[in-house]
Amino acid sequence: MSRPRRDPRAERAASLVVGESPRPRYDRTRSATGSGRPRRDPRAERAAQRIGGLARARYDLSQIGRPVGEAVTATPRTAPVAEAPKTLIVETPAFLIAVVPDAPNGRLSGHDRQVIGAARALAGREGAVAVIVEGECEGLGAAGADRMVRLERAEGYNPAARAARIEAALAGLGARHVLFPESLDGGDLARRVAVGLNAALFTNVEVVAAKGLVRPARGRRVEQSLAPPRLATVAPDAVADYAGPPREARPLPYEGSARETPKSIVSATRIPADPATVPLSLAEFVVSAGNGLSDLDTFRQVVAALHATPGASRVLCDAGLMPRHTQVGASGTVLAATCYFALGISGAPQHLQGVAGCEHVVAVNTDLHAAMIERAGLAVVQDAQAVMPALLRLLAEEAAGSGKAS
Repeated sequence: MSRPRRDPRAERAASLVVGESPRPRYDRTRSATGSGRPRRDPRAERAAQRIGGLARARYDLSQIGRPVGEAVTATPRTAPVAEAPKTLIVETPAFLIAVVPDAPNGRLSGHDRQVIGAARALAGREGAVAVIVEGECEGLGAAGADRMVRLERAEGYNPAARAARIEAALAGLGARHVLFPESLDGGDLARRVAVGLNAALFTNVEVVAAKGLVRPARGRRVEQSLAPPRLATVAPDAVADYAGPPREARPLPYEGSARETPKSIVSATRIPADPATVPLSLAEFVVSAGNGLSDLDTFRQVVAALHATPGASRVLCDAGLMPRHTQVGASGTVLAATCYFALGISGAPQHLQGVAGCEHVVAVNTDLHAAMIERAGLAVVQDAQAVMPALLRLLAEEAAGSGKAS
């Protein structure tokens, strides 16, 4: 071996400090092995990490292993800038998978995103997903759309006329498969389009794969599978959203002409349901009261002014202050609302389970560290008793302003 044999006695004698002290002293910072590796001094390293100029001792832990010297000065740290994900572009797709979402108010719903995710599973690497929307719609690229066909939004509510426009768009698109959401509007539109195109419709699909689609049948006792047909509807909460990098959502030109609307429909009017009577499981906007509220009359006025469905925590329902059917949570009703507004609710675990499927959560609570405040996308740290009258005043001013403008 080329490594020399160590002599501990010689190394110890070499580190001896010669002096007049009767007690032998040794310099531990010197290395007698010839390797050139200095011995660590933890106290000196800790002193080198201290940030000067502060009354309270502060240490820069990023200076680990820094040689002994003067105290470092505090320098601002900048967080690493995350690179934006690259947009995936499919220039020449082998085929197209069309999606006709509901897109209420120009926004994709959670169900719409699931349908686009199902279309991505059918498209694979060679195909592309084309979304047909009416008017402006945001978030198509992030949801997984490669192409977009924008139709002019018609005035009023006429399901037959909308089906005619979709049929004309599909005729010009030449899509291999067309997917609709199995919702109130999407399911009705899919059936009208199927009749207009004289094509079979495979409804309520829960499993989507390139080899075939699967749906339950006979009270969910059996399953029916079929090779992907031309038209199909996707059940809610059955397929995962698209979770990949954003897509291009390139606009496609559309110059089609819709067929003449059937004369059998003289007029069509959408009659909205009373939010106060809508079941919590079907409500889109829920305002809930918690133990932090004592003025329930003002709470009911806020619910009516916001045109929302009332909800409550388990504490109020157990106390008999709110009906049992308004209880939100794992032991009450699990919500799938677009927006959940919590007033004076701290956020027990079972209550958070009930609002896990809500897209937007707004919370008002005096406790900054409440679980509901942490869950909320918009949090107001304030007493809900003071927030409710202020909210009613703002809503009244907004209604008065819109009345004068009209």
